[in-house]
Amino acid sequence: MTPPAERRLLMGRVLGAHGVKGALRVLSYAAAPEDIAAYGPLEDETGRRCFSLKVVGRARGALLVETPGVSDRDQASALRGTKLYVARSVLPAPSEGEYYWDDLVGLRAELSDGSAFGEVTAVHDYGAGASLEVKRPIGAPVLVPFTDRSVPVVDIAGRRVVIDPPEGLMETPEPEES
Repeated sequence: MTPPAERRLLMGRVLGAHGVKGALRVLSYAAAPEDIAAYGPLEDETGRRCFSLKVVGRARGALLVETPGVSDRDQASALRGTKLYVARSVLPAPSEGEYYWDDLVGLRAELSDGSAFGEVTAVHDYGAGASLEVKRPIGAPVLVPFTDRSVPVVDIAGRRVVIDPPEGLMETPEPEES
């Protein structure tokens, strides 16, 4: 597993072009959306392209940004869907009791009684609230709502989370009769 300081974090995604002069519409995942431009150049998924962003406005729930080398609508449109990453090491250290979602990946997941449940492999947010993807030793991975009720303990120092699974999460569905 890559050490946290060497990992890259997804900070945003290019939604498309805005206007004819090469401005981009960018969905920022930063706590303060404008901060996406504050951590230095961002990279695409491959790490081969770098983008220095300058926030110039907002439109339809996204930031409007300019970046050198993108000067017309065609160039901007070609970047649609590009994910923007930053090195974890350039982000500020979280305050006491705080963490980045990326810090949860690789943590041991335990049940309230201390028994093994699996390992956190990803954190997802599809719009209805965050969930932890947990790979279990046996069976398919499960998505656990990332709420105080379902995940009452996040122990970064101890490299674990405690899961109190909602009713039905642990049950194996019965095969349907034909």
